[in-house]
Amino acid sequence: MSSPRVRTGIHGQPAFEEAASVFDPLQTLATSGTASALVCSLDCKVLVLNKLYIAVRVISARRAFSLLCRDIAEVIHVEDEKFANYNFESWAELSLLRREFEPDKHDWVRTVHFEVAVPRVIRLLGYDRLPAQNVKLNRRNLFARDRNQCQYCGRIFPTSELSIDHIVPRAQGGGDSWENLVCSCVRCNARKGGRTPDEAQMKLIRKAIRPKRNPLITLRLGQERYSSWKAFLDDAYWNVELR
Repeated sequence: MSSPRVRTGIHGQPAFEEAASVFDPLQTLATSGTASALVCSLDCKVLVLNKLYIAVRVISARRAFSLLCRDIAEVIHVEDEKFANYNFESWAELSLLRREFEPDKHDWVRTVHFEVAVPRVIRLLGYDRLPAQNVKLNRRNLFARDRNQCQYCGRIFPTSELSIDHIVPRAQGGGDSWENLVCSCVRCNARKGGRTPDEAQMKLIRKAIRPKRNPLITLRLGQERYSSWKAFLDDAYWNVELR
């Protein structure tokens, strides 16, 4: 699909000079309140596709804008089950209209000269490698898989009040795997001790399994702002790595 191209920047300024202002809050923003809003918007997540439109990872909006400004990537905008391709300049021009008529549908980055909508999906123009097949086993992904819920008592806790429990203790040969690790609150973890659930007469609320895709992606799909990601997610052969 061809991309709309606008060769000049906003207000006649060179495109790269305008784009560069997106990444320098101290120079572009007039108030600390606006600076806080900018930082928040630049922390929004953006789904990255490779050249073949296969999702490969999730990055921050700040990094996405950097790729767009260097013509390494383009915006893929999904609406009514159709999508269109935009480079940074044409996306900035479209943002002017969307800011006027659909301000609540986007997160916004404000600079001295203009406001630009944070894209939800971008496509790398020269990258055609396929994503990794395995979901990384780490604390963040494990907590996301279990949704911060103790897998013994079923209560939800802040991350700071959760620990990781080996279903089969290490002393009994249990290893570090998706199938043997679960979130546990401090109280349940202490009650279970170095025993299996059967030995401690405790039951798991659900079976521990290896997720088919990064569990953090599943959490974000529940948010309306990331609904456009669904068009590019295919459990059969890809997994997203957060960077």
